[in-house]
Amino acid sequence: MLLSRLLDRVIRVGTLTVVDANGKTHVFKGKTGPTVVVRLHDRNLHHKLFFNPELHAGEAYMDGTLTMEDGAIYDLLDIFCMNVELAGCPPVLRFKERMDVTFRHLQQFNPVKRARSNVAHHYDLSGRLYDLFLDRDRQYSCAYFANGDEDLETAQEKKKKHIGAKLLLEHDHRVLDIGSGWGGLAMHLAEETGASVTGVTLSEEQLKASRARAARAGLSKRVHFHLQDYRETTGAFERIVSVGMFEHVGVVHYRRYFEKVRDLLTDDGVALLHTIGRFDGPKVTSPWIRKYIFPGGYSPALSEVVPAIEKAGLFITDIEVLRLHYAETLRHWRLRFLANREKVMALYDERFCRMWEYYLGASETAFRYLDHVVFQIQMSKRRDTVPLTRDYLTDWDRSVSPGTSDHHRAA
Repeated sequence: MLLSRLLDRVIRVGTLTVVDANGKTHVFKGKTGPTVVVRLHDRNLHHKLFFNPELHAGEAYMDGTLTMEDGAIYDLLDIFCMNVELAGCPPVLRFKERMDVTFRHLQQFNPVKRARSNVAHHYDLSGRLYDLFLDRDRQYSCAYFANGDEDLETAQEKKKKHIGAKLLLEHDHRVLDIGSGWGGLAMHLAEETGASVTGVTLSEEQLKASRARAARAGLSKRVHFHLQDYRETTGAFERIVSVGMFEHVGVVHYRRYFEKVRDLLTDDGVALLHTIGRFDGPKVTSPWIRKYIFPGGYSPALSEVVPAIEKAGLFITDIEVLRLHYAETLRHWRLRFLANREKVMALYDERFCRMWEYYLGASETAFRYLDHVVFQIQMSKRRDTVPLTRDYLTDWDRSVSPGTSDHHRAA
């Protein structure tokens, strides 16, 4: 079996047993570790999984031509990615990756019309789906595990506070939230500081939910949401924040993105970008993720982002790398999704459930073992806008306590 050549080179820890489509058993064993057994039901997978496992493993699991005999799909992804971290990426996959890089600008070309279509593909799914695995505030981005043992709700609250601290918000600030999701961050910033927040999104479902939430919370006068591309936004803002949206911009649009941030930011303003990234240089999006989950999406290396910021004339005042925070966030999401799998089935079907199991598992293992991290990049137009040391992060977080929050709201 051609696939055996790949797995022979990769498996260094644990035991992976593959029953091929002819009924023959292949055992790949390394040092003591997890044990997984998988069965293939289509002979074509013998070579498909050798040449393009990222695409065809996900498709085979969705279609039922790859099934788990011992363990779950997460266990298969876990043992494979764990071993890739140890053994390195096999040569055939490195070659394919180099070829894909050649065409990635076409994959990430996201003019306004295509950007809206790409966002609708993922974010205009039933809101009930997201309620089944996200926290109460529907924060669909990396949480902040300051101690490491927080539950999901607490870690997401800490993420919002951490972002608020880096923005150095005051009650009279005008804030732009690019890619405002279901409105949770915008509402949090307005409630905590009294600032006026404008959120823009390309998802009609998220827009409706955000406006309804703001109305219920009595924040409609201070928090406004619009169905709008960042390139169409006008005005002046003392603070600009973007969380989990930059992954949909595309490399070819980075310079325009930061030029737009520069043009919208006041001279004494602060901007914060929170984005998934990769620590080992430019690559390409997984073909399975690109096809089924995030069309047009890409997680950049710092070496791709920093030049665009520099050319836009912005100062980088702080960079923080959140490493395993997203792996833990995804673990919580995955377990919540599995606990509510029957409810997801009622919304969609078995193939959809398998697709999302694979998506959440593949994402978690990418952050746990491979090259994915989260960058928080703080920017300004002046070098003296932000304090000289990071002490203000702790000081700001302490100042936004229940006792002072009411003061900010009244301001």
